[in-house]
Amino acid sequence: MKTIKEINEKIKKGRAIVVDAEEIIDLVARKGIKKTAQEVDVVTTGTFSPMCSSGAYFNIGHSKPKIKAGGGTAFLNDIPAYTGFAAADLYIGAAALAGDDPKNKIHPGRFRYGGGHVIEDLVSGKDIRLNIVSYGTDCYPRQKLDTLINIKDINEAVLFNPRNCYQNYNVGINLSDEIIYTYMGVLKPGLGNANYCSAGQLSPLLNDPFYKTIGIGTRIFLGGGVGYVAWQGTQHNPQVVRTKGGVPKTAAGTIAVMGDLKKMSSKYLKGASILGYGVSLTVGIGIPIPVLNEEVCRYAAVKDEDIYTRVVDYSKEKSKKLKVKLPEVNYAELKSGTIKIRGKEVPTASLSSYIKAKEIAGILKEWIKKGRFLLSEPVDMLPGPGEKQKPKSLKERPIK
Repeated sequence: MKTIKEINEKIKKGRAIVVDAEEIIDLVARKGIKKTAQEVDVVTTGTFSPMCSSGAYFNIGHSKPKIKAGGGTAFLNDIPAYTGFAAADLYIGAAALAGDDPKNKIHPGRFRYGGGHVIEDLVSGKDIRLNIVSYGTDCYPRQKLDTLINIKDINEAVLFNPRNCYQNYNVGINLSDEIIYTYMGVLKPGLGNANYCSAGQLSPLLNDPFYKTIGIGTRIFLGGGVGYVAWQGTQHNPQVVRTKGGVPKTAAGTIAVMGDLKKMSSKYLKGASILGYGVSLTVGIGIPIPVLNEEVCRYAAVKDEDIYTRVVDYSKEKSKKLKVKLPEVNYAELKSGTIKIRGKEVPTASLSSYIKAKEIAGILKEWIKKGRFLLSEPVDMLPGPGEKQKPKSLKERPIK
């Protein structure tokens, strides 16, 4: 058994043994779990994927004369920002769109610019046009403001994402006779392709499937800077079917994260345009896993071939009519370029960048080895199986 305090002391002295989630697989194969758990102190993970439930809040500072954004309307490069907090605090969501965006009126919509792109432009240091219209008060008499702002000049700027870093996800296919446009990308008719979105063996929560080391207060790599796990993410669902090794076979855990936007990089925060669906933000996240014992080491050495996920027909109609049973596939199969469904070889593609995930895990590894990044002791762990109910669907009720 090791403690995070003991590992941090080794990091400070430059003696910590740090490997990424790919490298530990080879170490365990050569040395076994017991020896590897004794030698390795930290395993670094990474992911770089579109994460819609993301956004940023910031304080613009007070104009002269003052204006009360709260209760009014605000736009950043024509993208609406939420003003309901206070006079000078705003929040912009990654999926926000301009009012004059044609959306899917001309199908499929292009969604060229939205909230995720504003966040990328802010982080890039570009000037952003801010427009506020509000009502006047005795203490906030101004009613209109139209100006340029820059992340260097505003007060606090914080990335705050309510749901990131999904622990596994579906493989999307289309059994219908028409092309469909989804958050899993463009799905071609008649099993024309299969899209997935996970880094597999590098993905953070897949390397700690029961949240033994990841919890509220865990320090992480976020968007090129340092961030923290703030809470369980929305739709966090530990109540799913798992493999014998504990790996969820479908979408399971999520985390809410936050960090200083001013210290992040547009290299790891990218606005995303998803054809026919909308806009998002591609977020880079890396989480260190302290190797406290053999159990943690075993989970962190998970391989692509041991991580299974389900294939889902996003057109729904045909699979329902035919009662089609779709297979489970593992990430080694997905990353091979093709999977077999109903006797057909179907080409695969990932919305998540494995190359970037490896890069993020490598950067975090170097930060730790150089003593620039210490591990934090979580205040509380994420809810595991039996601790949280499965997320509920919206129950629609007639309005009388």
